[in-house]
Parts: sequence; C-alpha cells; structure tokens
Amino acid sequence: MSDRHDFDFLHGEWLVHNRRRTDFLDPDSGWEEFPATSRCLPLFDGAANLDEIDLPHLGSQGLTLRLFEPVRRTWALHWSSSTTGTLFPPVVGRFENGLGHFHGDDTHDGKDVRVRFVWSGISADTAHWEQAFSVDGGRTWLSNWTMAFSRPASGTPAG
Repeated sequence: MSDRHDFDFLHGEWLVHNRRRTDFLDPDSGWEEFPATSRCLPLFDGAANLDEIDLPHLGSQGLTLRLFEPVRRTWALHWSSSTTGTLFPPVVGRFENGLGHFHGDDTHDGKDVRVRFVWSGISADTAHWEQAFSVDGGRTWLSNWTMAFSRPASGTPAG
C-alpha cells in the first residue's frame, strides 16, 4: 500500500534521457530524444517532495510538487513549466507492487485529455517515468513522453 516514503527513491540528483512525441496526440508523429538533469528535495519527512528538471533542449525548466494525502493514501503530483508559470491540474494515484499509477484531467491544444503517469523500474540508481494521453475518457492511451532516470557517476554533478 502507498505511503509517505514512496518517492524516497527520487531524492537527489539524476541524469534524465527524454523521449517524446513531436505531437502528443498524433500516434504517427515522430519522436525526439534529448538529455536533461533533475534534482529532487524531500519535504515533510517524506510526505512531500519538490523536483526541478532542466530541459536545455526545450529552453525551459519543469517543477513537480508531490504531496502525500495520508487518509486516502494517495499522492497528488502537480506540474509546472517555466514557459507557463502556472500549475497544471494534478494527477492523483498510488504505488502498488512497485508501480506508481497516477491519473488526472487536463487539456492539450484545446482538447480535453485524460492524463496518465506511470513510475516503474525503480531502484537506487534508476527509474522510469511515462506519460500518456487519452482523448476517449481512458479507453485508449497514447504514450507521448518517457524519461529514463539514472544517477550521475560518482563525483559527477547532474546539473
């Protein structure tokens, strides 16, 4: 069952290999790949964290605030981009059997979308994140962004 320490694996510095669709809603669009760096700070004794990702290829930074809600035992993940300066609607979910599944509603290019984040492949030195959108209420999903996280070599800063 999910708890306040689910995201402890993410604390610290990371190198991030990004792969994302050039059009998030088009299954025939191409993919682009680029590096990034990320650092995550624990808060509230593990019940919250804040990470910042530097995306030089996109000319922006991103920020995620994660908050654990102890009664429901769920996490709310709030994303913001330096290009907008606003918080996107949260995705909410939990970890079970080593996988984190999070869902929410948003808009993309003026269309209502259901959003899904999945965290998997979690170890002390690696993690995998995937984003997918659904335009049919969650019946079908289109993966549009993945991030492969790895720890920087000893003595090499991520940023």
